[in-house]
Amino acid sequence: MMSTTTPRRKKPATTAVIAISALMAGVTVAESAFAQQVAPRNRRASAAQGPIVNRVVVEGNKKIESAAFQDQFQARARAPYNQAAVDADVGRILEIYRQSGRGLAQVTPRVVDLPNGTVDVVYTVVEGDKTGVKEIRFVGNNQVSSSRLRGVMQTTETNLLSFLKSTDVYDPDRLANDLELVRRYYLKNGYADFRIVSNDVAFDANGGGYVITIAVEEGEQYRVGSVSVDPRLPGVDPEAIRRGVSTSEGSVYNADAVEKSVQNLTANVARQGNPFALVRPVGARDPSTRTISLTYVVEEAPRIYIERINVRGNSRTRDYVIRREFELGEGDAYNQVLVDRAERRLNNLGYFKRVRISNEPGSSADRVVVNVDVEDQSTGAFSISGGYSTADGFIGEVSVTETNFLGRGQFVRLAGQLGQRAHGVDFSFTEPYFLGYRMSAGIDLFSKFSDQTQYSRYENRMTGGTLRLGLPITEEFTVTARYSLYQQEITIPNDEDRPYNDCSFPIPGYTQVDGAGNPVRSFCEGNGEASLAIKDAQGETITSLAGLTFNYNTLDSTRNPRNGFYGEVKTDFAGLGGDSHYFRVTGDARYYRELYEDVVGIARVQGGHIMGFGDNGGEGGDLRIIDQFFMGPSLVRGFAPNGIGPRDISTADSKANALGGTTYFGGSLEVQFPIPALPRELGLRGAVFADAGTLFGYDGPTTFDDESIDVFDSSKLRSSVGASILWTSPLGPIRFDYAFALTKEEGIALADGTRIGGDRTQAFRFTGGTRF
Repeated sequence: MMSTTTPRRKKPATTAVIAISALMAGVTVAESAFAQQVAPRNRRASAAQGPIVNRVVVEGNKKIESAAFQDQFQARARAPYNQAAVDADVGRILEIYRQSGRGLAQVTPRVVDLPNGTVDVVYTVVEGDKTGVKEIRFVGNNQVSSSRLRGVMQTTETNLLSFLKSTDVYDPDRLANDLELVRRYYLKNGYADFRIVSNDVAFDANGGGYVITIAVEEGEQYRVGSVSVDPRLPGVDPEAIRRGVSTSEGSVYNADAVEKSVQNLTANVARQGNPFALVRPVGARDPSTRTISLTYVVEEAPRIYIERINVRGNSRTRDYVIRREFELGEGDAYNQVLVDRAERRLNNLGYFKRVRISNEPGSSADRVVVNVDVEDQSTGAFSISGGYSTADGFIGEVSVTETNFLGRGQFVRLAGQLGQRAHGVDFSFTEPYFLGYRMSAGIDLFSKFSDQTQYSRYENRMTGGTLRLGLPITEEFTVTARYSLYQQEITIPNDEDRPYNDCSFPIPGYTQVDGAGNPVRSFCEGNGEASLAIKDAQGETITSLAGLTFNYNTLDSTRNPRNGFYGEVKTDFAGLGGDSHYFRVTGDARYYRELYEDVVGIARVQGGHIMGFGDNGGEGGDLRIIDQFFMGPSLVRGFAPNGIGPRDISTADSKANALGGTTYFGGSLEVQFPIPALPRELGLRGAVFADAGTLFGYDGPTTFDDESIDVFDSSKLRSSVGASILWTSPLGPIRFDYAFALTKEEGIALADGTRIGGDRTQAFRFTGGTRF
């Protein structure tokens, strides 16, 4: 029974296994057939996409690093190869080289096949020579010359000094800024209808540079007609806010002055309790008289508040350094005029390559978010400079300067000087926002040695420091409080090369003496003996001085002013301890006016007076010799340092024994002009000048122990005329002056025809320096 039962149970199982095996074999055959059909399709699709890019590299580039290109490439690693992307990359590389001033650069792409079916994309670069801006042309400018307009621009033409500059490299962003500078120049000079019609940039391959053509439409020049303020807000006093108006009737229309007036009026109205006031200038043109009547309308602005101020992009500069330039804060009333002023202040700091302020809606209709986008730039500098002046001889300087120290907006400078007749070291630190307020505080430490033996008979070492606290009253007017404490050490050289004290201390084997061993005065005085007043000042003295500086500045440029006024008055009180006791006041005022295109007239007046008190010296006066004024070419060109003023005529060396004076005043007229036939980019200008001034009133001791001095003191007006060459070179400012003295003090004539006590003249004067 068992034998018949078992086969019946196994038969179904065997049948099932055979069936399943047959089914699996069918599936395998089907997959194999499907794979054979699909594989050619995949191969065709892969061939259509191209090989995969393994890497993208640039070779042959030395002037521009490869990292500057990588973010610009369309061909990228691990992406399919695309010929259109490679062609686009070639164009982008060429554009980057053109912007860096190498318009003749060549780029050759090639594809390197790799064993694994991938490829490398290689761009081979031939950089070529530097290609700059060959020419800048202006079309349509009838009132302002092309050379003057090129002087407004930052972009310059290629010339002999191109190896020292980069401004002759074509840069689209810089050109766009230049067009704005040209526009503002015209609007500042009365051309209210001015507009730039077009600008075209073409690369001249044969000439090896770019040609920029700018077409302008100048229009007529306007002057200011009537000026009025129309307050349409209750409680606004028109006379109180009118003081902020910078435009005046009859003056040339100036868009900058209008903008400044709007800012001042906005601030004045806000001080009267109207934070939402809007000042809007309205101009009425009169073509027949070429005048624009201005009305500053004060009205209520929409009530919008600042919800948040976002500062972005500042990788180095601290947030608070940026925020403190705003006169507005989060939660305050939004005012576009004050926001624009903050943007200008941030740009003027010099900390950033770019500053852009934009707005976006806040969380509600009456809220706005202010976004401040900046890009930090390098603010440190290490410089080695050298130069020569007729006063100090050859001199060199090494300095380290940081204008944004640790991103805090602080100024730090350390410098050392080594020269032929002077050397020293100085350190300066300035915090522009002291205690969080818009006032600057700083400290200056210095130690300087100067050899005065060429014009006087002593050497001076001054060591000390100054504390400063500056408070800006307005945008133009600043008051600075100062305290200085310094030590002066006066020494008189006395050796065979410089025997300036051998009458008092004979030099063995050099000074002639009589039978009793006393020096023969006729000999020792004739080889350059120092005055008794200088001998009395030998040694160390300490001066403790407090003072105020009042500064008013409306110049249009601090480096090359053409229009505006600069005035400075200093008052000093010495006597808070120390050895000096005096009150001193000095003043210096300069007025600049562009007389004709690129011809600038300068009028300058200066003066000072010092008055001693207490016990400053010996009999005959209240001032020590080192406290008095010493003048020369800084007052009247054509005279030597210490060449003007009272002198000790007791010695045969009276011309070198200047005693200084208590009062000086002088004036100067100068006209600066471009030198014909020379390109502006060379930085050479000419000047003619006329100076007049005087120094008098010696008020120091005249009697010293058993001896006394004889003082020749004349208030005669000295004058001179001359010509100059000024060079604003890439290596630093250099000036050559040649002056002829018209009037001078001849001194006293002696019986033998010689004169004593006269002025010392110096026709040629050279000052300048280099920076490399």
